[in-house]
Amino acid sequence: ISSWLREMKTIICTFSVLSIAARADFKARNCSEVREACLRKGFTFAHVPQQEIPGEHLRVCPQGNTCCTQEMEDTFGQQSKLDFENLLNETSHALRSTFVSKHQRFDEFFLDLLENTERSLNEMFVRTYGKPYMQNAEVFENLFSELKRYYTGGNVNLEEMLNDFWSRLLERMFTLLNSQYVITEDYLECISKYIDQLKPFGDVPRKLKAQITRAFIAARTFVQGLSVGREVAQRVSKVSSTPACIKALTKMLYCPYCQGSIGVKPCKNYCLNVMKGCLANQADLDPEWNQYIDAMLLVAQRLEGPFNIESVMEPIDVKISEAIMNMQDNSAQVSYRVFQGCGQPKPAEMTRSTRGVSDVFSARFRPYSPEEPPPTAAGTSLDRLRIVWRTMQHSVVDIKEKLKLCKKFWSNLPEAMCVEERVTAGNGSEEECWNGHTKGRYFPEVLKDGLTNQVNNPEVVVDITRPDTVIRQQIMALRVMTNKLKNAYNGNDISFQDSITYSNFIKKKLYKCILHFQYLNTVDCIYEKSTFNHKSNLCSWLCF
Repeated sequence: ISSWLREMKTIICTFSVLSIAARADFKARNCSEVREACLRKGFTFAHVPQQEIPGEHLRVCPQGNTCCTQEMEDTFGQQSKLDFENLLNETSHALRSTFVSKHQRFDEFFLDLLENTERSLNEMFVRTYGKPYMQNAEVFENLFSELKRYYTGGNVNLEEMLNDFWSRLLERMFTLLNSQYVITEDYLECISKYIDQLKPFGDVPRKLKAQITRAFIAARTFVQGLSVGREVAQRVSKVSSTPACIKALTKMLYCPYCQGSIGVKPCKNYCLNVMKGCLANQADLDPEWNQYIDAMLLVAQRLEGPFNIESVMEPIDVKISEAIMNMQDNSAQVSYRVFQGCGQPKPAEMTRSTRGVSDVFSARFRPYSPEEPPPTAAGTSLDRLRIVWRTMQHSVVDIKEKLKLCKKFWSNLPEAMCVEERVTAGNGSEEECWNGHTKGRYFPEVLKDGLTNQVNNPEVVVDITRPDTVIRQQIMALRVMTNKLKNAYNGNDISFQDSITYSNFIKKKLYKCILHFQYLNTVDCIYEKSTFNHKSNLCSWLCF
């Protein structure tokens, strides 16, 4: 018994010594460094513990001994949300700036090109044809007005508009060249029926129609594509964080403070899993985004090729004047065939003005030669447009390079946001980084990108059955735009819907999709494309 008592005393004595040492160690670990670090970050807490306290009150950070109060943890949560939003905004700034600046630059150039081309044509035709042109200038003004309206998104059928232009020009020229007759509205309507048979302007209308159509389709679609890219980038960059994401960010960024581990940054792989969970929906944008970028690059080729808008618009005055000369050269034959088909019009009373007008209109047009000094401001404006276009050609090359760099942006976003030194400790500090619980190695593997791959995310609770509706809306917008771009590359025009109508259309579709989510296995609806029933098929069409 006595030996047993001696052993018990030894054990009790040992525990007492360890207990005293532990209490001494606990007292030695104060929170002064945490207080100072919080002040440097701009936090003004009502109370920061002088030394560690039990952490049973914590809901996010580890509940062992801690330097954090409930107020501190709540404030850290709010700051984590701001930090994440600021980092996302900063990381996507270059992408958004590219689309904003390039859209503005290309749009301004194309509008400037139209305005200067119209001014150049007007100056040349006034100088060449004089009064007959000025009396009929609205025909040409309407041509440029309709071209501008088409470019800016108006509901204009280019082929019909150009056909109408040549019909109006034929009517005006026929009236001027046959001023000895009374040409009525009914007679003019009859003339327009024979324009395809007569070909009074030679082959110019056919060639110009093909050139203008392809050039304007490419220019308008490219600028519209830049606008869509700008809107998608801006909206996706502002998608709100989920409570689960904010909780994971707080644990990663500020829980080290609570354990007094000031300056210990998160492990790189730990950060990647947190960001992949928080940015799961953004990553799902990537497939459509990459296809959209590829389609933009295709249309950019059209801006460099033979059908680029500048090479079509700069000589348009020369081409239209060539058509007018064809009409003048063949006026007798054209008039004879019109008289055969529409009948002989009644003779007009001969006046001095009617005798001279056809002679005035018969002035020949001598095209401007670049080697000659420009006789009027028209030459100056054309020279300026050539300089601007050479600059724009460099811009096309530049934007093609920038677009290539934009591919896979959304799936690469977690990696871009887990910046070494600033956010994470880097791969070289695997044992000296914050793993979410303490300073040490982070063992879980890094997950793949996208919503479905986050089902077992060890850091962020992600509900894969509730995809973000804003992201789904942008996926649909990209899909529609990609289709338009591919058609534009092939020279086919798809009318752009009014932006407000289109926005309302998208919202209605998404609302229907959300209603169906209540009755469907959403995961199957979105991701298992081979096992649709009639409801999930509808859902897939709406959400993808």
